[in-house]
Amino acid sequence: MRPIFKQLDDELVHKIIDEAFGLLIDPGVRVHNDEALALLTEAGAEVDLASRIARIPESIVRDALQTAPSEFFLHNSDGEPVVHYGGDRIHFDPGSAAITVLDRKTHEQRDPKTEDFVAFVKLVEMLPQLDAQSTAMICKDVPEEIGDLYRLYLALNFMRKPIVTGAFGKDTWWTMKELLVTMAGGETELAIKPIAIFDVCPSPPLLWSDITCQNLIDCARSGIPAELVSMPLAGATAPVTLAGAVVQHTAECMSGVVIGQLSQVGAAIVWGGSPAAFDMREGTTPMGAVGTWMIDCAYAQVGKALNMPTHAYLGMSDAKIVDAQSGLESSGGTILAALAGINMISGAGMMDFESCQSFEKLVIDAEIIGMAKRLVVGIVARDEPIALTLMRSMGHEADYLVNPHTLKWFQEEFYIPTGVIDRSSYDAWKSRGGKSAFDRASDRVDQLLGSYQARPLSDDLRVELRRITTKAAQGFGMEELPPIPIE
Repeated sequence: MRPIFKQLDDELVHKIIDEAFGLLIDPGVRVHNDEALALLTEAGAEVDLASRIARIPESIVRDALQTAPSEFFLHNSDGEPVVHYGGDRIHFDPGSAAITVLDRKTHEQRDPKTEDFVAFVKLVEMLPQLDAQSTAMICKDVPEEIGDLYRLYLALNFMRKPIVTGAFGKDTWWTMKELLVTMAGGETELAIKPIAIFDVCPSPPLLWSDITCQNLIDCARSGIPAELVSMPLAGATAPVTLAGAVVQHTAECMSGVVIGQLSQVGAAIVWGGSPAAFDMREGTTPMGAVGTWMIDCAYAQVGKALNMPTHAYLGMSDAKIVDAQSGLESSGGTILAALAGINMISGAGMMDFESCQSFEKLVIDAEIIGMAKRLVVGIVARDEPIALTLMRSMGHEADYLVNPHTLKWFQEEFYIPTGVIDRSSYDAWKSRGGKSAFDRASDRVDQLLGSYQARPLSDDLRVELRRITTKAAQGFGMEELPPIPIE
């Protein structure tokens, strides 16, 4: 039996859905994209062009929910389906779009550069607990206008795993698509076996910007999956009650599903988000707060009730260094997300309110993820009878350590952590240097980066990816891109 966590009872789920339908009629959704407004008008929504408010009837929403796929796959660079959005399957990727990186020597936050991003991608490739890449940080050594596509370009040079990405503009989305099409070997190949998914973010409350709405439309028409990232802040840009914040999230995601399906019936889209329980004392958006966990697990339950694939930003910390707070907050969010059966759980490695990435935190989080994945497998009866025959054969002897039954099953029954987790005696720990978890994580980072094998990418493909990206950079005054280490 797979252990499942449910935040809401069925009656409350249905009430939240009903109220979200009501919000889409009154006050409706403000949409700053002409193409989306035209699609909504044609579908029968009441659209006020002056205010740009669309009032979307329940029937349109239900039609869209009906045609949106309940499951789909992301593929790795070998064409294998490795990430399954749907049901209660769980996968993990690092959080995206950090604006700082925790320097490995000074332990201070600083601007990320090309070499930081490349090393991070390599590290993610080497961590088996992580199922997908992300455009994890924004490199500050290229023009800001190409920050989104440059991250994708770098990742494509080193990744085998699929990637969660996102565009900052309408034009750069097309360059990112060109990079992905080049990598996949053609538009048809990319649509059949997508290697990437784009985050698209409505703005709270109940608003779609021109850029994000266009990204959603373009994804749908190009056969590239989109991941809705609704971000209500309970007590700031959303009702302070957790259930009220979930109602708002539900309405925002419903509107995104409608726009996506009106753009292309059957387009893959994910019910996701990154909300927070606003901290009124500090004016911050804590991602490690229990209220944030509760909103996420609740909206995922709503998404599942509507037969949608799910996503959440969980497993992060608001700590500024990798310390006890970091472990406490990251483990709580990770385990709850896994138990809630959220399909893609983003956030590993992130700290300081979703703004900073840490290499050391990433490898510690990978251990938390490994434990969470083992937890959701549950307890399985490996034998029949479960233990009766074995224990009768052993009698009162306690020497199971040398029994073949133990050798057969212990690696499947237990999660075996790496040396990042210390389970030695005190004397053994001291004899190995008495290192902290952070120091052991740092050693693990060095080990994994030293073991990375360059991915088999042809010189012609690397040259073409660089040509596409250089052309975009030249449009903003950068003639040559920073060099990237291939090995």
